[in-house]
Amino acid sequence: MSKIEVNAIEPQCGTNLTVGASGDTITFPSGTTVVNNGTAAGFGATGAASWDTTVKTSGFTAVSGVGYFVDTTSGAISVNLPAGTAGDVVAIKDYANTFDTNNVTLVVNGSDKIGGSNVNGILSTEGLAVTLVFVDATKGWLVTDNGTQDTAPTALYITATGGTVTCCGDYKIHTFTGPGTFTVCSVGNACGSNTVDYLVVAGGGAGANKTAPSNTGEAGGGGGAGGYRESSGAASGCYSASPLGACVSALPVTAQGYPITVGGGGTSSAFCGSPSSTKSGSNSIFSTITSAGGGGGGARTFTTPVSIAEGAPGGSGGGGSYHGPASSGQPGGTGNVPPVSPPQGTNGGSRVGGCGAGGGGGGATGAGVNAGGPGNPLADGAGGTGGAGAASSINGTPTARAGGGGGAGNAPGYPTGAGGVGGTGGGGSGSDRTNSGTNGTTNTGGGGGGGSGGGDASGPGVTGQGGSGIVIIRYKFQ
Repeated sequence: MSKIEVNAIEPQCGTNLTVGASGDTITFPSGTTVVNNGTAAGFGATGAASWDTTVKTSGFTAVSGVGYFVDTTSGAISVNLPAGTAGDVVAIKDYANTFDTNNVTLVVNGSDKIGGSNVNGILSTEGLAVTLVFVDATKGWLVTDNGTQDTAPTALYITATGGTVTCCGDYKIHTFTGPGTFTVCSVGNACGSNTVDYLVVAGGGAGANKTAPSNTGEAGGGGGAGGYRESSGAASGCYSASPLGACVSALPVTAQGYPITVGGGGTSSAFCGSPSSTKSGSNSIFSTITSAGGGGGGARTFTTPVSIAEGAPGGSGGGGSYHGPASSGQPGGTGNVPPVSPPQGTNGGSRVGGCGAGGGGGGATGAGVNAGGPGNPLADGAGGTGGAGAASSINGTPTARAGGGGGAGNAPGYPTGAGGVGGTGGGGSGSDRTNSGTNGTTNTGGGGGGGSGGGDASGPGVTGQGGSGIVIIRYKFQ
């Protein structure tokens, strides 16, 4: 081999200098340093590695100056370190994020050391990348750099199944109108999505009417709306949520199945008033969120204690009704039972004096209105209006839900008798002299309208049934 010894090489013309020809291999001895204006620059600098992009899936012997992507999906792998010379470098990266399941063992060469100990090293952190440089015989290989993919994460998103799935831009919406399972197949991260927004509405309570075969003037209270619980929407597209969800955080999820319960509406016979026939709605449930069924409306009875004329408690309370003397009545049921924050519903309206009309059931955002009578702007004998529900566009369309049922007006022969209008959000209207109480709207959790007349009365008497609930889950999927 020929040898040329010079102190400087300069181009014959211009400022570009070519060393070797295409395809040649130029070898620089270990420790070579390039000097620029008197300052050493890293030319093959100590600590740097060139990465081999052929993924390693079985044991191998590392070469100094090379970094390796190692896949331990199929099992643990041993990497034999080369015999160390000062300045040697080896780098390892967890290719499949499986080092925590199947480790990499760094096998020292002979008497070489890792961190001053002649013991093999173990890499067991998921996603780890580590660079080792050989320093000297005392310390051997030392870690000069390490980290995980979390320090520069890529966006990962939730994938899930269950219910009726629709899309709104980059967001998926799972709607459950009956029982089912929301199955999270994989969880993303904070850069993509790992929480879900939700709307959980319970079944509404049924309206009520008396059981007596006489005293035709009494009328039943409207059913309370099913409990209404919603998150803010900040995690899945900033849609227009109801005021009840303004400060409520989205729910974190894990890879598992979440059983979904959709509450049915309360049911009631044409004439009711006993504990067994004044029906409240059923709960709706998703994960840690439970919305309580709406309270059934109250109605006078002559075969059980008069306290049954009170509206039942629930997500929203049922409306109260007449129970005895012309000047007396019963209060509406208490809403937000059991209590949550923000409240899932409101109180039902009362029957206060005058003729025997029923109070309106409570709604998600508005209490039921008292029946007509002294101190009430409604006409004497008119049923109370159902409380207003809440509106949300979680499913991509602004929709009101959880309105209270209207109270029934007086039966024929009394001055007025207009039934209370159902609250916005699916509440059924109360009975009047001619028409039956109407049902709460399906899958809104609306309360049913109260019934008037009954027994030997010529009024229709029939009460409205509560509307079933709904569960909607929304998240970012891309």
